Amino acid sequence: MAIFRRSHRLPHQPAEVFAWHMRPGALERLLPPWENVRVVAREGGIADGGTVTVRVGPGPLKLKWTVRHTEYEEGALFRDEQVRGPFNHWVHTHRFSSDGNGGCRVEDEIDWSPPLNVDAAPFVRRIERTFERSFDFRYQRLTNDLALHRRYRQRRPLTVAISGSSGFLGRNLRHFLATGGHRVLRLVRSRAKAIEGAVYWDPRRREVDHAGLEGADAIVHLAGEPLLGGRWSEAKKLAILQSRRDGTECIARAAARLSPPPRVLVCASAVGYYGNRGDEKLTEQSRAGRGFLAEVCREWELAAAPARRAGIRVVHLRQGVALSPDGGALQLMLPAFRAGAGGRLGSGRQYLPWIGLDDTLGVILHAIATPEIHGPINVTAPFPVTNATFTSTLGRVLRRPTLLPVPSLAVHALMGEMGRTVLLGGQRAVPAKAEKTGYEFLHPSIEEVLRFGLGA
Repeated sequence: MAIFRRSHRLPHQPAEVFAWHMRPGALERLLPPWENVRVVAREGGIADGGTVTVRVGPGPLKLKWTVRHTEYEEGALFRDEQVRGPFNHWVHTHRFSSDGNGGCRVEDEIDWSPPLNVDAAPFVRRIERTFERSFDFRYQRLTNDLALHRRYRQRRPLTVAISGSSGFLGRNLRHFLATGGHRVLRLVRSRAKAIEGAVYWDPRRREVDHAGLEGADAIVHLAGEPLLGGRWSEAKKLAILQSRRDGTECIARAAARLSPPPRVLVCASAVGYYGNRGDEKLTEQSRAGRGFLAEVCREWELAAAPARRAGIRVVHLRQGVALSPDGGALQLMLPAFRAGAGGRLGSGRQYLPWIGLDDTLGVILHAIATPEIHGPINVTAPFPVTNATFTSTLGRVLRRPTLLPVPSLAVHALMGEMGRTVLLGGQRAVPAKAEKTGYEFLHPSIEEVLRFGLGA
């Protein structure tokens, strides 16, 4: 058997840190995003000896791992034991105690042994290196989440409805808010799935269960047809436009009918609003650009008019590229870069308006909790970089060469208008409004956010 131990100090009371771990979404927030792990089943909870099953690994290599909560001491300890999984033996004990100075010491101990018939010594060294990477990530994310929730603590927990809650950004947002003690309502398009914690809506039919939304303090509208994933046919472009315009109008009308109405409607938009503007620095005061995405973003934002007319504070998230290996653009790039086949796109001079995933969630919470924010807000990091800089930085973090540029002609040929607009275009968008209203970025450096998300 082997014993792995790690500990970390947090400037929060033990009861606060323990409570965070007991809430829905805590495990999902702590799973390393580079590991391809998903929670697939739950029975019961931590306090009553429940079980959790996760799926580990991509494609045909995936396996299921089930653990049972076997010991629980309120505010001080809980323990997980493997029921079925990759190890011969696995017991993970989580301890929480006062550090004597008003903070909390979190201690993790894993008592484990490798599978039978495995050469133990090399396997133990490899697995312990994996543990070290994972706990570096876990403790940093726990620190960040607790800091954000303390910064934006409300007099009472909020009720937040989220559309697009099963997508990359939506699922991360709902776990983040839930661990902060907020109640999350998922907007779902199936009546059969509209059970506890979910509200039915169908933007195509302009249908929303208004009763289910009663009492919502905020609505975060993220749903929309994905932009990435191949060439844009005319049908695809129409779906991109209609899903954003019609869905936003549907949500805005529903919000306007609620009594009392929500405090704020936070609607997704995109930095595509500005069009391809070269190296011009773009703030929320910059004019709209030209092109398909710019036109989509204009209509997208105008569609929230029914909520504005009803006196609801409306915020438009002009989103940049949220970076995390478990979804979005970075997930699509990683296979090529890990194979050493990554390279700059076209000239590489186009700007990438990037932002870390955790800062994306932080800016959304900042927008919800800050009454003076209304209208557009750029959801981007303070220091946008060119595609060439991003490419070289990602290669350095992964320790892979980036010597194979993709010519503009190849992007045009393979991706058509989508490639010209999304891959070869860019925006040097900066978060002027977020910074002016006091948001403090967790990861302002592109290399820092890549190393955090990739465990490098």
